[in-house]
Amino acid sequence: MLPPRLLPGFLCACAPAAGKGRPRPSRQRTRRTWESDGVVVPHRYHPSPRPSLFASGLSAQYSLAILQKTMKVLLLKDPKESENGPDPYIKELSSHGLEATLIPVLAFEFISLQAFFEKLSHPEQYCGLIFTSPRAVEAVKLCLGHNSKEEVWKNSLRDQWNMKSVYVVGKATAGLVAALGLVPQGEDCGNAEKLSGYICSRESPNSLPLLFPCGALKRETLPTVLRGKGIALECLTVYQTTQHPSLQESLGNYFSQQGIPASITFFSPSGVRYCLKQILKLSGDLISQIKFAAIGPTTAEAMTAEGISVSCTALSPTPEALTDGLRISLQV
Repeated sequence: MLPPRLLPGFLCACAPAAGKGRPRPSRQRTRRTWESDGVVVPHRYHPSPRPSLFASGLSAQYSLAILQKTMKVLLLKDPKESENGPDPYIKELSSHGLEATLIPVLAFEFISLQAFFEKLSHPEQYCGLIFTSPRAVEAVKLCLGHNSKEEVWKNSLRDQWNMKSVYVVGKATAGLVAALGLVPQGEDCGNAEKLSGYICSRESPNSLPLLFPCGALKRETLPTVLRGKGIALECLTVYQTTQHPSLQESLGNYFSQQGIPASITFFSPSGVRYCLKQILKLSGDLISQIKFAAIGPTTAEAMTAEGISVSCTALSPTPEALTDGLRISLQV
């Protein structure tokens, strides 16, 4: 057995007794500690011998790994609390040993809601709806906020729209659309480019237009593809995107209290625009230690355009896909 001086930070179960040929248990307690990555673990002698990590055949490298802190990841998105518990991204990441923190990046101002409701009131003028963001669905809910409008929706408009196609991007948007009583299609497409191809495969040229409520910063990918295939589209801006009022303070507090995260995930091109400059400032020379991730290809393009190396892009905008990508990127 190796003498205690060759095992720094660990106590042997037995120590040689003076003048004896064989070791005997030492019942003296100790206050020695092993510090690793900020984790302080007290070690005490137990009268009933227990096998040490080394005695059980585990390597010193593995012993260090199991005592390391949980890896921290920063998600630049709004929290989505629900009756089923915490934000699904928090829940999924924590189940794989990643400690995630959410910081809201964007604020939204809804506009043209009266004009939007007028269009929703005439489904016969359209061949369907397109929702590419949760905010566009929220605009519908705001339109229906008045009791009389909600009754009209439930009694007639909802069923009329369900006779048409309702296209969506992503499972989060699909869930909100379903909560309105509509039947979403195309949720597995994951982004506007794939959804446009899906729509083109199902809609006929020169038919009634699709109603597309959108944000002021929408990309032109979907409108360009659809119009190129002769599919009519009527866009209506129903919300504007601005920076969340507490964003800069929240970022500063996170870095001062939590330190440098192992990874930062951006959830929109707007998030890149509003956050990147301060993140670079707060990280300083340690910026190279951060693995940057994107929720989808559009966000990844915005990151690359700013000179940020993207370590992973989620295959779809879901907690499971992002977690899979981060685990590969962080090797956990």
